[in-house]
Amino acid sequence: MYTSFFGLNEKPFSITPDPRYLFMSERHGEALAHLVYGVTESGGFMQLTGEVGTGKTTLVRTLLLNRMPANANVAVVLNPQLTAREFLTTICEELGVPVPEDRTSIKALIDALNHHLLDAHADGRRTILVMDEAQNLAPDVLEEVRLLTNLETAKQKLLQIILIGQPELRDVLARNDLRQLAQRITGRYHLEPLSRDETAQYIEHRLKVAGALGEVFDSGAKREVFRLSQGVPRLINVICDRALLGAYSSESRRVNRSMIRRAAAEITGRMKIAIWPRWAVPVIGTAAAVVIALGVLSLLGERRQFIDDNVDPASSAVAVAAEPEPEPVVEAEIAVEDPPAEESLDAQLMVAADLTSTESALATLLGLWGLEYQRGQRGCSQAAAAGYECLFQRGSWSGLKQFDRPAILTLVDSRGAAHNVVLVSVAGETAELSIGGVTVTHPVSQVSDLWFGQYLLLWQPPSRSSVALGPGSSGPDVLWLRQSLAAIDERYRTAASDSDVFDLDLQQQVRAFQRDHRLDVDGLAGHQTQIIINTLLAPDGTPRLTIPRLAQE
Repeated sequence: MYTSFFGLNEKPFSITPDPRYLFMSERHGEALAHLVYGVTESGGFMQLTGEVGTGKTTLVRTLLLNRMPANANVAVVLNPQLTAREFLTTICEELGVPVPEDRTSIKALIDALNHHLLDAHADGRRTILVMDEAQNLAPDVLEEVRLLTNLETAKQKLLQIILIGQPELRDVLARNDLRQLAQRITGRYHLEPLSRDETAQYIEHRLKVAGALGEVFDSGAKREVFRLSQGVPRLINVICDRALLGAYSSESRRVNRSMIRRAAAEITGRMKIAIWPRWAVPVIGTAAAVVIALGVLSLLGERRQFIDDNVDPASSAVAVAAEPEPEPVVEAEIAVEDPPAEESLDAQLMVAADLTSTESALATLLGLWGLEYQRGQRGCSQAAAAGYECLFQRGSWSGLKQFDRPAILTLVDSRGAAHNVVLVSVAGETAELSIGGVTVTHPVSQVSDLWFGQYLLLWQPPSRSSVALGPGSSGPDVLWLRQSLAAIDERYRTAASDSDVFDLDLQQQVRAFQRDHRLDVDGLAGHQTQIIINTLLAPDGTPRLTIPRLAQE
């Protein structure tokens, strides 16, 4: 929903354990190193524990997909709610071991498994068993795990085991009746939550993997995420995902601290109040004292004014006489300084920070199209109601000029703050911008220095909702595409000029059009292709970005 709004390729904070998003913090790096050692060294019996949501499963999937030896056979048991017989049967099925006819016999299952392990060892292959949520394994199943470690040759174990679980697994294995199993664990690692700095790095890492080019969460938002999540990655994901949705709903391209707190409140049903640090108490007390003192002085001033207004002047003559006479004012020449040089765009943005919100920019952009912005409503929804559509993406300066539409640019000043301004027009190497409704001009090069490719523009699709057109499409939009290409250039005319079916002839003409206009040549009329067609056929009065050369002279 919000991915295109922020220029993302996918949702960055999904709770699905995707190894592509693994953030290798110092703790995660050490944990992965322990696991890799366990699966590459014979006889490894590893235990990995961590709180809920600290990234254990993602770490294991990274191990299985990217760091597992090429000669390894792996069995993964994800469901711990198994009987001892079901547990052994699952391992056999995972490894492709023929299950004996008598599935009720644990001995028959172990014999079949042992035979398979010996054959794999003879072929130079390792066999690895990974058990997730191991803290929920029944005692009789854990006993079978212990017995499996007895499957060995004279020199090494035939089965390497990795137990993954919550901290309760440590308590389970500390039981006296399981001490034999605990003594066979050769490596233990407990995964801790992320630190505050790591939490900020984690957020940026996932955004970059999803395709983000600029900063989406400000520093205050990241600190608030850490405070509310305490560095637990799953909680970070849930909070950040909801915060992005909230920012999208309010059409804000930056997530701030208040959005994070609101997102956390929506998730948990309550707001976690910030705890005042110790140093704040005396500061707050001092501030309160100052406020009280100012209030007293204000009351005294009002009392004195009341006396001055109501006491007879004659009775206060002595007091007036006692006051010293004011010194005569000596006129002096005031040196007039030269007018200041024109401010840079960076300086103007910092001065007008309160005027560069998304709401202000949308109001200006809609006004250029003759639409009145209604505050409190989403600007793109208002545009859609009038038959227009918002396109938010990343691109280059030349691509933006090719669309030839005024656009909202997201600029980042030298302090790292983001600003939404409207690029009204471009004349040669000069850009005209609207900053909070105030028109300024700056060199294109100066704008480019603060712009990282994010922009939003309006365009008018052929129907009320834009859809990509390709082979198999049919209807009035296809007829519009066919006739529009012919109207632009006779070279793009198709044989069946009145057909509303997207055929091979039309696909070839779309490819030719895309090739001539330096678009991706895929034969599909998507948003970019339709916008270029829309621009070339736009009637007079349509807002344009570029100014013809004659208009510059």
